[in-house]
Amino acid sequence: MSAYGTYDSEYGVADEGAPFSNFENAFSEKAVRMGFIRKVYGILMVQLAITLGFIALFLYVPAVKKFTSTHIELFWIALVLMFILMIILVCCDKVRRTSPTNIFILMAFTVLESFLLGFAAGGYDSDEVVMAVGICAVVSLGLTIFAFQTKWDFTLCGGFLFVSVLILILFGFICIFIPGRVVSLVYASLGALIFSLYLVYDTQLMIGGSHRYSISPEEYIFAALNLYLDIINLFLFILQIISSAKD
Repeated sequence: MSAYGTYDSEYGVADEGAPFSNFENAFSEKAVRMGFIRKVYGILMVQLAITLGFIALFLYVPAVKKFTSTHIELFWIALVLMFILMIILVCCDKVRRTSPTNIFILMAFTVLESFLLGFAAGGYDSDEVVMAVGICAVVSLGLTIFAFQTKWDFTLCGGFLFVSVLILILFGFICIFIPGRVVSLVYASLGALIFSLYLVYDTQLMIGGSHRYSISPEEYIFAALNLYLDIINLFLFILQIISSAKD
């Protein structure tokens, strides 16, 4: 068991029980895993609904956008609190597994993240944001179906994806000093690709089964957080691609 509740399904402890006991244990494990998946997606749908609500609020209620633009300190307060809550959720496994405290913290994090995302989306045209939401929804659904159906095991790619994110961050710093439409498009395209792979990776960690690594059913908060951040980052990069291409 790792710090994030994952385990190696290939080298697990062998079951020395009778064949009927093996079948019963396998059936029970599958039922637990399916309940875990339903719980994760239920939480994720609530998170995405909150986020869409904040985005719509910033796009279609001018008074909200005007108020936040004149009170920029709200952005920085929300950013600091969001990072604090994310660190708690990622690093404090006891808090993450204690209900209902974990739900309250995750929802507070979601509200803060949604506020920041709405603040960012308010700087784009509404048609660009709507197009990005639609594309992100279709891509996310397609990648989720692919992750469930494919025989390729993406759970082995954790190290590769982590290195890719580090390279993307370094590339982002370079883009600050070398501005331009082409550079922005390349950066956003790489980001969208990396977080698309991360979405498949985190989905297969949640599925478990025949995959080499999987996440513990106790870590439903962590699984929902991972999928939510994957989709949010994918949306932001798609929005950047659309904006850069339009400009």
